Amino acid sequence: MRHFQTAALSALAAALAFSASAPAVSKGTAAPPAAQAPVSPAELVGKVDIPFEKFTLANGLTVIVHTDRKAPVVGVTTYYRIGSKYEPRGKTGFAHLYEHLFFGGSANVPNFDIPLEAAGSTPTNGSTWYDRTNYVETVPTGALDLALFMEADRMGHILPAVTQDKLDKQRGVVQNEKRQGDNEPYGLMDYAIGEGLFPVGHPYRHATIGSMADLDAATVGDVRQWFTDHYGPNNVVLALSGDIDAKTARPLVEKWFGNIPRGPEVRAVNATPVTLSAPQTRQMTDRVPVIRLTRNWSGPGLNDPDSAALRVGMFILGGLASSRLDNALVRGQELAVSVTAGAQQFEQVSFLQTSMDIKPGVDRKAAEAAFDKVTADFVAQGPTADEVRRAVTSTLSAEIGGLEVVGGMSGKGATLAEGELYSRDPAKYKEDLARMAALTPADVRKALAKWLNRPAFALDVVPGERTESGEGMGGWGDEAAKTATPDPKTAPPPLPAAPKLTAPPVTPIADLVFPTVEHATLSNGIPVALARRTAIPKVSLSISFDAGYAADSLDKPGTQFLMLSSLEEGTTTRNATAIAEEQERLGASIGAGGTVDRSSIGLTALTANLAPSLTLLADVVRNPAFRAEDVTRVRSQALAGLQQVEASPQALAQRTLDGLLFGQHPYALPSDGLGNATSLASLTPVDLRNAHAKWLRPDLARITVVGDITMAQLKPLLETAFGQWVPPASAAPKKALDTPVPTAQARIVVLDRPASPQSYIAVGRALPIQGTTQGTEALNLANDVLGGGFLSRLNGDLREDKGWSYGVFSAVTRPVGPRTLMVAAPVQTDKTGPSVQAILADMKAFPGKAPVTPVELQRVTEGAIRAMPNQFQTNGSVLQAIETNARLGRPDNYYQTLATTYRAIPSPKIEEAARQYLQPDGMTIVIVGDRKQIEPQLKAVGLPVEYRAAPAVGAATKGN
Repeated sequence: MRHFQTAALSALAAALAFSASAPAVSKGTAAPPAAQAPVSPAELVGKVDIPFEKFTLANGLTVIVHTDRKAPVVGVTTYYRIGSKYEPRGKTGFAHLYEHLFFGGSANVPNFDIPLEAAGSTPTNGSTWYDRTNYVETVPTGALDLALFMEADRMGHILPAVTQDKLDKQRGVVQNEKRQGDNEPYGLMDYAIGEGLFPVGHPYRHATIGSMADLDAATVGDVRQWFTDHYGPNNVVLALSGDIDAKTARPLVEKWFGNIPRGPEVRAVNATPVTLSAPQTRQMTDRVPVIRLTRNWSGPGLNDPDSAALRVGMFILGGLASSRLDNALVRGQELAVSVTAGAQQFEQVSFLQTSMDIKPGVDRKAAEAAFDKVTADFVAQGPTADEVRRAVTSTLSAEIGGLEVVGGMSGKGATLAEGELYSRDPAKYKEDLARMAALTPADVRKALAKWLNRPAFALDVVPGERTESGEGMGGWGDEAAKTATPDPKTAPPPLPAAPKLTAPPVTPIADLVFPTVEHATLSNGIPVALARRTAIPKVSLSISFDAGYAADSLDKPGTQFLMLSSLEEGTTTRNATAIAEEQERLGASIGAGGTVDRSSIGLTALTANLAPSLTLLADVVRNPAFRAEDVTRVRSQALAGLQQVEASPQALAQRTLDGLLFGQHPYALPSDGLGNATSLASLTPVDLRNAHAKWLRPDLARITVVGDITMAQLKPLLETAFGQWVPPASAAPKKALDTPVPTAQARIVVLDRPASPQSYIAVGRALPIQGTTQGTEALNLANDVLGGGFLSRLNGDLREDKGWSYGVFSAVTRPVGPRTLMVAAPVQTDKTGPSVQAILADMKAFPGKAPVTPVELQRVTEGAIRAMPNQFQTNGSVLQAIETNARLGRPDNYYQTLATTYRAIPSPKIEEAARQYLQPDGMTIVIVGDRKQIEPQLKAVGLPVEYRAAPAVGAATKGN
């Protein structure tokens, strides 16, 4: 990935589309939807459709066009048939390295990001995996011609722009991406799984990111040849989805792509599942909080007839909230703090895995025996018909949310492109979903028996000091016998000049049209806000309370987190399994969580099943039981979660910084909500009941709804669920957000984490303004210039120019109380001190030595304005915006008027905000890393340094 995020899962069913055939409901219709049986999987699949047209250019480029006019944006999704499985020995990591180089400009495009973001595109991105490399951007309709010109220029004319300097910098970025992943707890597991499941030379064995040695050996000549061999248009699927049709698209595609010559066909690779000759076991020691057991098998590819049954079967085993593993090991015998199972499916193979994190204090042998028994029993007996129905219904309902997104990594364009690339059929999703809906328990049992009765590769990770290094992992597997030669940096032969092309202009782009927000009040005073959107037959709802993790300043630290985590564990009439199963039958999803200011319980539901879904939500919110056994179990999970947080450099840095910046203020409590181990361990059912009564009360509540329903239909349902909820007689509690914040101190605090492959730098200062302070948009724009995006100064300096980091960003938080300026930078260890100096220097230079440039001003104002329609494609994004406006005291039309506000902010106002709020004076700097490597570097920074030991991790588990 070029921009850091979790690797993209298959877009197969995440981009289902409902036809817009449902009749409109009049606003005057007062009756709520009639109660009825839950919608069946067959009914859901029967309504699915992503209409498309397909054509192929003479040079072999396949183009798929899907029309969706709900927003004036087009998703441009380009899939190349080249991934890590095609890499030969000595060239591991090349596909991913080239993905990075693809953003470095081409013959007629000096920078790929600047023109598109200026035009209002989402940040451009790309990803590489075993089977493919993809590139995505979602642009305003008026910028589609520009986007196609730029995609065509890098497809046809990138080689003159691939220089030694760019290769060296992106090599450094990729290596820091690898170190960043390796630095996390359990960060070396994926390498070991590939090694355990496949022999040396198998295309799916080595990691997509490759080996450090192969990356070091890559030459300009190598990467030129890699492009020539694999990036021809005949190896590409281009999907255009959104405000476009094939009649309009075809001449544009012909104009820009038609003259690019065909390239060699990408060679097919022989890659099949591997059956181990006998069970195999590997144990790794790592800086982790608990023992993690896994069982792994290679399985069939996504076109295999067993793929749907395996996906559903593994979901029942360990993916559902009511999964077999959860019911037996987490809630039943209470041997685990978490369990999972899943089928990660690729074109030619799949990775089948079950995992268990053993509860601290539990005997390992007993846990392993129980873990293996649950899987063995399930494979032997198979699922029930109800389990299959629940798994299929919940899967379909969850994935329908992807219908709202036209582009991106998992939008409708990706679904069509993957169907074409892997199965020669853009509509492959229809076949897959129909097969899933038709599954019987016998089908699932048969597939599980076929694939999981083979010998497994057991990979277990136990707490202790890490004994292996990611530096030597991820490659072909025979590095000990073959040493790669570092890039000699020999000048490659000159290339013929590319044709001169001129970028097309961006045509006018409409400003954002934000949905109308309706308001109502329930009979007990709870305010309700509704934005009606009919793109999909679903509703998103949130009931939030003025509490949040800052409320723990009036209770014990960790109280809100544990109380919210316990809501779904049982009510006075339902236990946890019943709650989970009911959600699954309805295709609904309930989740509780918090921020520093608010405690919220969210619901997504099919509109047809909203009434029973609200009944369940109301029971969870209003009637939690907080049974002793449930609280004990959730408390153990929270304590293990706290250890996991303290083992993660990023999370540890953030919770440390919170306390250093805020002293006795409520925001000093860790923003993850977990408090501390002593406090968490002391919490009792009585504490949670008291907190629930104190904070989750109707006079502190607000309900926000977005989706396919009218207020006339919605309000009676909410009255039934929440309108009769009587506020307590006692006065509502108030958090002391006016508590003074400590005077800022310029200092460095190092948390010593020996042998860390990277240092994580977190920089912060509390600002003298509140989140509710209005008129601070100039500060937001100033932060965008400094570190708020990929094109920001900090990221451009430390990542793109120096290659010291995979990504650096800054943010100005927006809670109700004091705002915080923050900078985050994971950097290679030997550049820790210079990175701190560079961050402080970049901040100090803005705006004195480096005022806002015209390009930056255009990007953060007009570019941001043009991008707004794309920011609100989903119900969830609209809901979040409405809640944010309410929390910060902003009007409903805030986003509607934001374009006018931005256009009225000139460079001097942005520079004044930077001068007042973004200077480096008084910054507290937290660094998580290896003190022995860091300490000598920090002397040149010139700030006082305090050294602390990072928290010890690793639970006491019998039989380690």
